[in-house]
Amino acid sequence: MGKAVGYLVALIAGVVVVGWVASAILGPVLFYLIVGALVLGGGALLYAKVKKGLAPGTRTQRRIEAAARTYRMRNR
Repeated sequence: MGKAVGYLVALIAGVVVVGWVASAILGPVLFYLIVGALVLGGGALLYAKVKKGLAPGTRTQRRIEAAARTYRMRNR
């Protein structure tokens, strides 16, 4: 019975140590993966908003085209 308890304690201690090491290694990796995913997602949202804002027929696109026409007319 004493050996069984010793093996059980050793097994639990081993699981705790392996879990702690895995947490120490994977913790920062998971953190940077989550932060990277948030940054990429935010960049994709901003890109979509800018692309939609510059779509043909929008006020911003018409202003850009008008400025380009004026520039071309001045610099013939």
